[in-house]
Amino acid sequence: MAGGAALSKPGVFIDRDGTMLDELGYLTPSSEVKIYPFTAEAIAHLDAAGLPVVVITNQGGIALGLYDHAFVDATHARLGETLAEAGAPVTAWYYCPHHPEGKVAEFTQACGCRKPATGMLVAAADDLDLDLGQSWVVGDQWRDIELAHRVGARSILVRTGYGSGLEADWPTDIAPPTIVCDDLLAAARHIVESAPA
Repeated sequence: MAGGAALSKPGVFIDRDGTMLDELGYLTPSSEVKIYPFTAEAIAHLDAAGLPVVVITNQGGIALGLYDHAFVDATHARLGETLAEAGAPVTAWYYCPHHPEGKVAEFTQACGCRKPATGMLVAAADDLDLDLGQSWVVGDQWRDIELAHRVGARSILVRTGYGSGLEADWPTDIAPPTIVCDDLLAAARHIVESAPA
């Protein structure tokens, strides 16, 4: 099988803030993290269907000097532990620390990983042997939907976070999502029901 392509499987790429958690703008060390009540059930549903769940999140607050890598890593470790205890393990976490208008020189740049750039998805696909063309991207912002378009994945806009407002006033220069769902659980159900038998 050339390049192992036939072994690749679909994955589900999920935005973090506004999709899995309350949208707080920038989640900082002083923030109270609130996981949506349906998040664990949604991820467990995807896990049970054999679909790798990968969280992809822009963390430009690192470039802006609001927090550091250690904070993001610790946050993801806590979230991962909480979800795993609820029977909903996340396969992998990817984040972009860059921002084009940052204050920390090392991370102030226009990069190839800040959504809607495709770097995080490409890296995850390589690391986990995922077929992006058969995968899904789920999020509450236009960046998530545009990211899906750029890699040929299917996309779901959720109405949590910024999603409801965006649905009502969708950017004219961005192709619409494959489908709009009320929340991550509805999105997970749609993804599993859409899978080939």
